[in-house]
Amino acid sequence: MKQKLLFIVTMLLLISLVSACGQSPQADNSSSNSATTTPATSTAITAVPDVLVHDPDARIASMSIHITNNLLAIGIKPAGSVIGGDVKDFLPHAADKLEGVVKLGVVTDPDMEAVLALKPDYIYIDKVYSGEELAKYEKIAPTIVIDMDNGTWQDHLKTIATHVGREKEADSFIQAYDEKATRVSSLIQTELGADAKVMAIRMTAKELRVMGTRRPLGPIMFDDLKLNMANGVEKIPAAEPYEVISKEVLPDFDADAIFVIISKGNEAKNNFDELEKNSVWQNLKAVKNNHVYVLDGQKWLDYSALGHDMALDDAERLFSK
Repeated sequence: MKQKLLFIVTMLLLISLVSACGQSPQADNSSSNSATTTPATSTAITAVPDVLVHDPDARIASMSIHITNNLLAIGIKPAGSVIGGDVKDFLPHAADKLEGVVKLGVVTDPDMEAVLALKPDYIYIDKVYSGEELAKYEKIAPTIVIDMDNGTWQDHLKTIATHVGREKEADSFIQAYDEKATRVSSLIQTELGADAKVMAIRMTAKELRVMGTRRPLGPIMFDDLKLNMANGVEKIPAAEPYEVISKEVLPDFDADAIFVIISKGNEAKNNFDELEKNSVWQNLKAVKNNHVYVLDGQKWLDYSALGHDMALDDAERLFSK
């Protein structure tokens, strides 16, 4: 009986051993699969997606004026570009750099026939304005999507630079910009005083706006140039670039200096001319002390590397007189 029991136990052990040996390759495969799957999952979450890098001399169709101006900042001239919606042409401050570049309509209504005729090697689009049309562009050429509504202009410039192998140029541009901002900030504070509070307004054909902390003007004025906000500017909702006001509330801001942008067109200019005649305006502290500065609006409103750099040049011109 004992021998029979011993025989059964021995056979069970042999069967178990054979079964384990037979399954070991499968177990190893399972372990290998697990090892490769886990890093893949981690990479999908944390790693930067593959970046399409191409020849900087390739024919580029830029479907955003801000992408165009970031390309120009790192020495890349696109073969074609959309134009400014307000001016119906290349933006004045960049026009001389775009000689020979094909006009591709405005970002909200691109000239697709012109894009096709251009035969671009690559197309750059703004995710916000053209993201839903990605498939349409991909039928023409490999398309690079830039999220121009996320991050700073420095982020946009660096992202674009990775696609054309111009990262060093982007870094150099940003470093030179920071140095210029420090110099211009010192000029302004020398003129106005370190404690001076400033505000920026924009006169359009229909309304008077106070610009807030959001781009395009907020970051350059209050972060880069380190100017102090006039009373109430900080209360403008962070999600909004400006707040429409009546001229009667201008004194509430108690600004030591006012930066002015006048929109294109006769109506906007006429509106500002009328404002200057008004007693509310004439009694403002900034006006009485001759601290009103009319800006080159196209440069200051162009949220790109090129636009911001030219805005600093504009400020330096104003405060070097």
